[in-house]
Formats: sequence, C-alpha cells, structure tokens
Amino acid sequence: MGDIHHFPLFETKQAKGRTLFKVYAASMAMAICLICVYRATHTPEKGKTGRYLWIGLFMAELWFTFYWLITQLVRWNPVTHQTFKDQPSLKYENVLPGVDIFVCTADPVIEPPLMVINTVLSMMAYDYPPEKLNIYVSDDGGSALMFYALLEASRFSKHWLPFCKRYKIEPRSPSAYFAHASPINNEWSSIKNKYEEMRKRIDDTTSLGKVTEEMRKEHKGFQEWVLGSNKNDHQAIIQILIDQRDPEARDTDGKSLPGLVYVAREKRPARHHNFKAGAMNALIRVSSKISNNPIILNVDCDMYSNNSESIRDAMCFFMDEERSKNIAFVQFPQNFDNLTRNDVYSNSLMVINDVEIGGFDSYGGCLYVGSGCFHRRDTLCGRIYTLDSKINWEKQNHKEITESIGAIENECKILANCSYEHSTQWGKEMGLKYGCPVEDIITGLSIKCRGWRSVHLNPKRKGFLGLAPTTLLQTLIQTKRWAEGDFQIFLSQYCPLVFGHNKIPLRLQISYCCYLLWAANCWATLYYVSVPSYCLLAHISLFPKLSSYCFLPFAYVFVGKYAYSLGEFYWLGGTVKGWWNDQRMWLYRRLTSYLFGFCDVVFKSMGFTTSGFVITSKVSEEDTLQRYNKEIMEFGATSPMFNILSTLALVNVLSFVNGVKMVVMDLDINGFSELGAQMVLCGLIILINIPLYEGMFFRKDNGSMPSSVTFQSTMLAVLFCTLAII
Repeated sequence: MGDIHHFPLFETKQAKGRTLFKVYAASMAMAICLICVYRATHTPEKGKTGRYLWIGLFMAELWFTFYWLITQLVRWNPVTHQTFKDQPSLKYENVLPGVDIFVCTADPVIEPPLMVINTVLSMMAYDYPPEKLNIYVSDDGGSALMFYALLEASRFSKHWLPFCKRYKIEPRSPSAYFAHASPINNEWSSIKNKYEEMRKRIDDTTSLGKVTEEMRKEHKGFQEWVLGSNKNDHQAIIQILIDQRDPEARDTDGKSLPGLVYVAREKRPARHHNFKAGAMNALIRVSSKISNNPIILNVDCDMYSNNSESIRDAMCFFMDEERSKNIAFVQFPQNFDNLTRNDVYSNSLMVINDVEIGGFDSYGGCLYVGSGCFHRRDTLCGRIYTLDSKINWEKQNHKEITESIGAIENECKILANCSYEHSTQWGKEMGLKYGCPVEDIITGLSIKCRGWRSVHLNPKRKGFLGLAPTTLLQTLIQTKRWAEGDFQIFLSQYCPLVFGHNKIPLRLQISYCCYLLWAANCWATLYYVSVPSYCLLAHISLFPKLSSYCFLPFAYVFVGKYAYSLGEFYWLGGTVKGWWNDQRMWLYRRLTSYLFGFCDVVFKSMGFTTSGFVITSKVSEEDTLQRYNKEIMEFGATSPMFNILSTLALVNVLSFVNGVKMVVMDLDINGFSELGAQMVLCGLIILINIPLYEGMFFRKDNGSMPSSVTFQSTMLAVLFCTLAII
C-alpha cells in the first residue's frame, strides 16, 4: 500500500454535471435579460390601466432574478468528499480521539422517551472503541420519565452492543433494526424479546405519566425530583448512569461500555434559558468536567445513527496529516426514514443536501445545521484559528478523574446552574450563540469568521436518520421557524455581508443569503400568484401576446427552469410525482411559512412579539399516519396558513373559469392571445392545488379542510374577484 504516514484520509472532487448546468445557467441568464428589456420598454404609459400592476410585476421579476443569481452562485461549483476510513484504523487505532455525544430532548410528550433511547442506543453502538465514547442526554423537560427510560437503556445496552458488533448489523437503533430485520438465530430472538420487554415497560410508564414508587427504588437519581418541580421550574439534575471507571460497567462480552450521563440543567421561570443553544452550552461545560473529549457530536433526539462507521468517517477530516488543521466541524446532512415514496411534503431536502450545501463547501465551508455534526471542542469554545491549531493526537492528554461519582455530579450541577453564565462569554464568544431561533447558523458562521472551515460529508449510506413532519401544518410551521430565524440573522449584526466582511470569502457571504432571504421571497411569489389572476378577471394583459416573438423568452425561462429542475430531481433519485409534490410545497412554503416568518421578524423588531422556539411533534395519531403513508395531504386543523392557501387557490379557479368563458362562449380569440399566458399560469396553479380542492370539497375524513376555513376562503375569493370585475 505504500507509506500510510502521508496517505490522504479523504479526497475532494467536483460534483458531476456542472458543464451542463453552466450552459443551462448562461442560456437562462440571456432569456432573463430579454424579459427585463421587454418589461422596461413596454411599460404602459402614465394614466393607462394596469401601469402600476405592470410595474409591480416587473419588481417581482427583478426580485426573482436577484435571488436566482444567488442560487446559481451557490450551485456553480459544488464539491463532494470521499473518506478512506481504513487508514485511521491502520495508523491511529490506539490514539483515536475520544468523542462526547450530545443528544438533546425537550419534551417527553412531543419527543417520546422510547424514541430518545433508541437514538441513544444507536450512538452507544458505534464501531468505535467504547472506552472513548461518552453519551450525554440533555433533558430540558427535566422529566423523571426520560430518566427512567435511560436507566432501562443503560441495562439493555449490555446485551445490545455485543449483538450489534458480533453480527455487524445496521442500523443500530433497535426500533429501526427490528422493524425490518428477519430472525437469524436464537440470540436474535432473545435480544428482540429483551427489547420488547423494555419497550413495554417504558410505554406503560409513559402512559401512566409517572414513575412508580417501586421503580424509584431502583436508582438514587429519582431522589432529585422534588415535589413541585416541573419542566420550566426545576433544579439541575446530573446523573452518571454508566461510569466507565466502574469495573461493573461491562457488556455481556466483558467489554467496556460507553459512558452515559443524564443532564437536566436548572430552569427557573424568571430566567431565560435560551432554548437548545442553552442546553448545548450546559452540555459542553458538564462534559468538560467528566470526559472532556476533544470531539463533540451533537444530534437531535430523533436522529438515530444509521451508519456505525460515521465517527470514523468524520475522523478522516480531523486526523488527515496535511489538510485537517483548519477544519472545525464535519456536518452530515439531515435525512429522514419516514418519508413516503413520493415525499408528499417535500421534506427530503434532496437538492439542498446533494447540490447546494456542496456549493457552500467549495467556498470555505458548509452550514452548521444543528444536528449530525462533529465539532472540535476548542472551536465551539471560541478558539481562533492559528497555524499551530492542529491537534497532535499521539500526545493528547486523557482526563483522569479521581473524585467519586457523587462529588462529580455535585460539581457539574454548578456548571448547569441557570445563573452560571451570568456576566460570562457563554452564548457570545463561547459555545452556541444566543438570540436567534436558528442558533446553529450563526454559530457556524462565527466559527468560520474566526478562520476555520467546515466540511459537508454526504456518504452513500446516510449517517443519521430522523423523523420528518407528517402533516402539512407541521411542515409549514417548521419551515416558518427556519425562515424566520434566517431572516432575523440577515437583519442582525450577524448578517454575513457585515459580520463576515474580510473574514470569509465574498462568495460564501453571498451564498448564505440563499437561505437568509428565504422569507423575503414571499412578496414576489404572492404577487405572482394573485395579481395575474386579478388582471385576467379585469382583462388587463401583463404578458406579451402568445403569437409575439417577445413571448419566447418567457416561454424559454418557464420551460427551461422546470425541465432542468425535473431532470435534476430525477437524477438525484427522486420521482416525477415527488418533483411535482416538491413544486407544490415550494409554492406553499413561500405563500405561508415565508410570509409569516417575514412578518414575525418585522413585528419582533418593533417590539410586538418575542422570540420563541417551536418543537416539531414527533408523535402522530394513527389515522393521520395512515393518510400520510397513503400520501393524502393533511388539512385537519384551522390555521391562517390554510386560509391563505385556500383563498388563493379559489381565486385562480374563478379567474381561469372567467378566461375559459371569454374564449369558449364569447369567442374572443384576440383576448385569448393577449391573456393566454395568464390563463396558463392560473391553470398551473389549479393543477398544483388539486389536493387542496379535494380537501375542501370532496373529502370527508378527519384530514379534510375544516368547513370554517372553506367558508371563509370562499367568501374572500368571491370578494376579491368581485372587486376585480367591477
């Protein structure tokens, strides 16, 4: 094999298909320029009907052009990485760095304890020296139910870990594995029975809503839950469930077990707890006292490990002899295991993960997205990059602890105290940043502004799999939180164009705007969906005649954009129907999530509302889940978002019917030539909204549109169309 001392541990390649993309982008740019020239030279004269509507449409198209240019920059030269993870095993096996794994949960109702422990068990079962792994579970709900579930998991791990490594099974989440695996031998059946028994105990306790007195006697940790405490008002609770120094902390094969620590930081109503960022910073401090490993992996509680070698993949970037010294974090993409075949709510993030984030990588580093990310501990704690920042793994110091478990737990309680961060740099220059719903984005940006870079690793076997929202409203609310937080960053001191000036490449600064300006897309999209239909009713033409050469650039942009989008989506592994669902959700997100996110940021800046953090539920009702698996859209709730979608969908139906009447009954062929483009636009909006019409008028199940929303939307649509006709 040669001298492995200098053998690279990873390689970077340019993504495929870039030549075709650049040809496409250049041709689209030419067509867009022709459209802009047409708009500027054919603006109706002053006093003419539709002048300001025309100018408004031109402004919307200029915004689309501006945003399109940003996205093309992001997509211009994406890169991919391939690791050679056998090399660290050959050379560094004895000096592999320790890894502290953070699992964050906040509510035992929305995030069931059984789901959390499946994630924890998958992390404990990594193909990595167990003595170098420590798992810290942050329970921001401070729930005795969660602690009980972890206690059960710590016992089951003694059987589960040897089984996983003996048979090299994947994935190593018991729930995910047994859901699809077939029996292989008697040991398989025995392990499954143990898991089912544990699952039943946890489910029964969760359903009961409390831990029984008999169960409380099983561990001293239950004494920490005092009378009157609740998820928003409780003391700090630190419990070491598996102490690696304990000679009894062994699995059934006599091998060491990873450390397991339960952490519930102190929370008091009078003090702001900074949501997930505050929980992560508490874990950084607590883990520094117990294990202080140089690498930190953080995952959401529903993101179980789908690849037991992910840690070794990440180590290739931290341990490469030549190129590792400036790498701060390695980000795996967010993937989900509960997606339907055609991804009805477009939650796969396929294009973002496979194309766009790779573009960030080529300019100096991908985004930190809050889960599935391996960090160097020192960079999270505020270290500035220097030429001597490379870690010498052969000389790394291992933390030696001599105190008793009780003493360590008491010292850690101080670090998890809600007043500990007062008058410190935590949340500012140390740890995750505070003050934004998407704390992960500004944290990653600040790390890169200190001279570091990051890596996006998207292996064939996904590193982590989580749970995507299973209803339309959950999806829109989740996207609203992202869009709101991103736009808040754009308007803050952390705007990459300001905060990153002369610190990170200009192309990377602009690339960040691809997501930070999500919310701002709402107005141009709303205008394009509503005003052309209004003008169709009023017989005001906003596009060239279909028979005119001036219509060709519009047709080319429309056909070219969607043809390339469909080809790209299919090439990445999607389906045609999945692409159509993606287009629908693209529209729905812009008309609702982005709009509400934009408005919330504006209202907050004026002091009308305060920042909050919304947890997406990981629990679905049985009938809701059945409809989701059948790819039937869920509308069974009242929401202003549904009012907007329904009203606009009905407006386009009424406008299209009026246009058809003009052509068929009035035989106005000239009118069709002038208004044909608007009719086509309305027709496409109708096609994309077919599931919505079904939910409003044809479905009778619990997932149909509430009658109140249908009635209100119908009245608003009729009023809108009446005003257009008058």
